[in-house]
Parts: sequence; structure tokens; C-alpha cells
Amino acid sequence: MKLVIGNKNYSSWSLRPWLLMQVKHIPFEEVPIALYQADSKLQQLRYSPAGKVPVLIDGDRTIWDSLAIAEYLAEQFPQRHLWPSEIGARALARSVSAEMHSGFGSLRAQMPMNLRAAHPDKGRSPEVLADIARICAIWEDCRARFGADDDGAQTRPFLFGDFTIADAFFAPVVTRFITYAVPLSAACARYVAAMRALPAMQAWYAAGVVERERLAICEIYQ
Repeated sequence: MKLVIGNKNYSSWSLRPWLLMQVKHIPFEEVPIALYQADSKLQQLRYSPAGKVPVLIDGDRTIWDSLAIAEYLAEQFPQRHLWPSEIGARALARSVSAEMHSGFGSLRAQMPMNLRAAHPDKGRSPEVLADIARICAIWEDCRARFGADDDGAQTRPFLFGDFTIADAFFAPVVTRFITYAVPLSAACARYVAAMRALPAMQAWYAAGVVERERLAICEIYQ
């Protein structure tokens, strides 16, 4: 399989399937495209009629949109448990992933993903604060319900205990909370730390911060 992605420093949509496939040990060839360059759209159209990233190429199948890619991978690799196994947890994981996929427009616009930056005092409009509050409520609810092991200790660090598609979908938010130094509850801070410590997340960061492109659309506070 091939996964077509954008700039690692900026492309939140690309991070999601890339991280998911890395954590779940699904092999793929990475095809990078620098976004917002003169030929970017033409390059993207070579892989998808939508002309956007990410795109998954599996033989003669082309899957675009990060949620469609995640669902396709869950069907192709059921043994990897990309969704939670229990039906109620799986329904909730799908719900919060879809909410992240379609919502939180203020957070996206006013706190764009930018791994190289540090803007601790930026982007905190009332609308963004409302988005942050909702995201933190999701995290705290999921961690309280699914983070405990059989002895009741909170030792399973991800939203549904083990890493799932839901964690991949909130991964770009984790980077935003770091970039913009968002104050968090202890439970949310532990989740951010667990996500940031993932070897795959560390690898994405390491590649992203050394990229040379600077995209004005994502550098709104420079």
C-alpha cells in the first residue's frame, strides 16, 4: 500500500492515517507532497480526484479522506483491532472520531497545526475555548470509562484503553495543545503525554520540525 501525505509539520489530516498505520504495524510506502506549492494540486490530482491528501492506494483501489481510510484499514486488518472490540465502546469511538472529523472549526482555524511553533498566548477566543472544553470532556469521559485495567488502575493510557482510530483522530489536537500550551486537567495532560511519547509520534515530529517549507496559511501568528 501507498499513503500519500502532505507536510508533516502542518498536515493534520495526513497525520491521522500515518500514525494509525505505524502504531498498528500496517506496512506502507510513504508518498510525500509539499502542500500549497505551484504544482501541489496537480500532484495530488495524480492520486485522487478530490485533489487532497491523505490518499491510500491499495492495488487498484484508491481511498481518500482520513476517516474513509481508517474504516478501510479496519476492514482489511480486523486482527489489528483498529476499533474497540466491544460494541458499545466501538460505537462511542466512532462517534467521537466522527465529531472530530467534522467539527471544531474554530480550533482548526485559530490554532493551526504547526509542530515547529510555540504560541502559548494565541488563539484562545471564546469559540476556541468552547472547542477545547468539549474535546477535554470527551477525553476525560473516555479515559474514565475505558482507561482502567482489571484492577481499576488507570494504566491503559489511550481513550479506549489500547490505541484505536479515535486516538489517531485526536492526535493533531494533541500537537495543537502542545504548540499553544493549552492548560489541561491532570487526566488530559496524561493523555497528551502518552500520545506524544508514542515512538511513531516522535518520528513524525522529528521529520516535521526539519521540513523547509513555511506555509503562510499555517503561520498566522508570525
